[in-house]
Amino acid sequence: MKVNAKDVAAGVLLILIAAIGLYLNQDHSLGSARRMGPGYMPMMVFWLQLGLGAFVLVAGLFNGPDPLEKWTGLDSVSMALGIAAGIIAWKAAPLLGGFFASTYNAVGVGMMVGFLVICFSAGWRLIGYVCASMCIFGLLLEKGGLMLALVGTIFVAAAAEPEHRSRPLGVLGMTVFLLALCWWIFIKQLDIRVSVWPQF
Repeated sequence: MKVNAKDVAAGVLLILIAAIGLYLNQDHSLGSARRMGPGYMPMMVFWLQLGLGAFVLVAGLFNGPDPLEKWTGLDSVSMALGIAAGIIAWKAAPLLGGFFASTYNAVGVGMMVGFLVICFSAGWRLIGYVCASMCIFGLLLEKGGLMLALVGTIFVAAAAEPEHRSRPLGVLGMTVFLLALCWWIFIKQLDIRVSVWPQF
């Protein structure tokens, strides 16, 4: 058996996140495929993620060897600081009142801060910026609308790659293209009921 440690770890992580998501999604009504409830789509996504994680895990048992990289001191310190900063931000977010008093928004703020802190380490930078961009999307969508949420997501995710940071016009062009594409698909064609512009 030629174990690919990276794929095995990724598969286990995907399965773990999917299992947690399925557990937390039990509070939402599912509905049916014809009349979807608020929990239907997340349930489908988590089951797909669970299947993908199982596939990656099984494939990782046979396509190695590819060992995990050793953590540097900075990797360990930035991870510990990220967790601490995330917990502090999560607990402090409700003090800002209003929008941040919601449990999910407070957790989103904590996760975003934690992911941005781990970006100080080069080993965590890619995953940190990408995960932080997803948190920003979730935090901005309700009040900021789809367009502002997409802009925040794209610019933060682009910071993960040094090549993108050195070419801001390319990122700007991709942002305009993605804004138009998302508006056409989700608002025009699928008629998804979400705010397009800020609702402050």
